[in-house]
Amino acid sequence: MNNPQLIIKTIAFVKEKLNDAEGGHDWFHIERVYKNAILIAKETECDLTIVQLGALLHDIADSKFHNGDETIGPKTARAFLESENVSEDTIVHVVNIIENISYKGGNFEKKFSSVELDIVQDADRLDAIGAIGVARAFNYGGFKNRALYNPEIEPVTNMTKEEYKKNNAPTINHFYEKLLLLKDKMNTEKGKEIAAERHRFMESFLAQFYAEWEGVK
Repeated sequence: MNNPQLIIKTIAFVKEKLNDAEGGHDWFHIERVYKNAILIAKETECDLTIVQLGALLHDIADSKFHNGDETIGPKTARAFLESENVSEDTIVHVVNIIENISYKGGNFEKKFSSVELDIVQDADRLDAIGAIGVARAFNYGGFKNRALYNPEIEPVTNMTKEEYKKNNAPTINHFYEKLLLLKDKMNTEKGKEIAAERHRFMESFLAQFYAEWEGVK
């Protein structure tokens, strides 16, 4: 399946829907994930159109900004794709990507699997690590008015899905609760390769952060 016009319309739709979104989950996040997904897809046998649609629509209505409602995103994506007369098979696949892509504390068991989901999930996780990941973490922490760091609050690395959603710990804890764990959860070889470099950057950042916190550097 190859439908450039559908991709153009989807991009316009997502840009409009996310016009006022929080900085780490806005159109530019989608655009980066989209580019990551295409990069990975070049080295993987897959349905590129489904990868593109999944990447573009994966955060169309993130539950974090809709009182935890995880049904809004899939419903919004389905309604748009139906309005564009997309086949039911494609719609179901894209909706399954949206429903199964999130981290959710690392204890979420995917109820669907496909090469296209693996690609989009890796692309999304790559945007959560490295320099962009650091920037997004602190941007969201500021948005939620969280502390930068509190040495007295230990990270919790084995949270349930509900505990993860309600977690309000300092931003530095998020590195240990999610970001530093993503390298070993990548699905594709290309994703693993890119993740390794971005992981090293985060380790370097944390070393510098602690040194400055303690007044060593």
